Amino acid sequence: MYRPIRLRSWPLFLLFAAFLAGSNIPCDAVETPLVILLPVEGVIGPATSDYLHRGFQKAQDRHATAIILYMDTPGGLDLAMRKIIQDIIASPIPVVTYVAPSGARAASAGTYILYASHIAAMAPGTNLGAATPIQLGATLKSKGSADDTLAHKQINDASAYIRGLAQLRGRNTNWAEQAVRSAVSLSANEALKQNVIDIIANSVDDLLRQADGRTVNVAGHITTLHTTGARVERVVPDWRTRILSIIADPNVAYILMLLGIYGLFFELWNPGYVLPGVVGGISLLLALFAFQVLPINYTGLGLIILGLAFMVAEAFLPTFGALGVGGVVAFIMGSMMLLNTDVTGFGISWSLIALLAFVSLAFFITVITLVIKTRRRPVTTGQEQLLDSIGEALTDIASSGWVRVCSENWQAQAPTPIARGQKVRIVSITGLTLTVAPLSTTTAANK
Repeated sequence: MYRPIRLRSWPLFLLFAAFLAGSNIPCDAVETPLVILLPVEGVIGPATSDYLHRGFQKAQDRHATAIILYMDTPGGLDLAMRKIIQDIIASPIPVVTYVAPSGARAASAGTYILYASHIAAMAPGTNLGAATPIQLGATLKSKGSADDTLAHKQINDASAYIRGLAQLRGRNTNWAEQAVRSAVSLSANEALKQNVIDIIANSVDDLLRQADGRTVNVAGHITTLHTTGARVERVVPDWRTRILSIIADPNVAYILMLLGIYGLFFELWNPGYVLPGVVGGISLLLALFAFQVLPINYTGLGLIILGLAFMVAEAFLPTFGALGVGGVVAFIMGSMMLLNTDVTGFGISWSLIALLAFVSLAFFITVITLVIKTRRRPVTTGQEQLLDSIGEALTDIASSGWVRVCSENWQAQAPTPIARGQKVRIVSITGLTLTVAPLSTTTAANK
């Protein structure tokens, strides 16, 4: 039986309605803040800048509160560093660069990135500085030379660049310029005292706690950080970034270049093998890609190619080792100069140079030996192979007749009569007629 709702039940309905209304509050109002952490480890190159660019985009898509660059780098290439700094300045999300863990460093390019960040932080026992630009492939310069002028222009440009970053973030401009001109460095405590960094933090959680409530200028807008209790999501480099980093490694690029040259050499030497040409072509293209992003010295590359050409020519020209030795010398000198730079991480291992020089020399010595042995072998094709061959008379030969040699029937002539079925030796060839002699006679003459 239906019973009407009594008046005293209305408070329960009102409470239930308030609960439903409260459940419609936007999730963003109660959601835990998200912080994206991007590790920056090792040498900074094009793969690093590409990885960070995509990391910044992911942070925007996820509506992150802040981005942390967890940095430990010896430096890197100027072009890659400037692309990273452009992304930091244009980022609508505050970027915190944190030099960690203890023992890490933000040297050279890392110092510029630290200065460009909205908040600069370091862990105890870390350091930064030594931001003097180094001319890639540099040699000794005489005072007043064009190279010396170029070096001064680079230093002045780098000084103005880092000074502008310091002014943008309100940090110590004098020390920034000294880091470029005098390659000075600072520990974490000294950097905090001299207004180079903003925070010294023992961990990421400690960093988030200290950064909470700070106001920063993000793309022209004053933003207050809310990072206490934020959820940290670590975005590691994906397979694409790792592969690009491996290819751009100087030692790997060096090996790929040699594989490419050897592969094309084999394919041209033995047309139709296909596999050496395919492997060589792919390796050479990958090496050229790597050298586009590495501080390559083209004189060194030219010497390597010239050295390999000399060693190949040694296999075909009777120079008694002159081209081979010269090729090895050019190969080693070119390898030394290929990535001739003082930037850490952009050199080729001496042990790798020595190993590949030895392998190349051994390879071409083996080729030369095989060529010489091949030239000394008796002829096994054509009419010349018939000389001194043993055959059998098919007919009686008084002045002319027929013999069978190497499964072929030949017209033959003999200075002495030869009976049918007798073994004969080929003495000479005139056109398509063989001159033969009885085997017993030629054997006795040879004795």
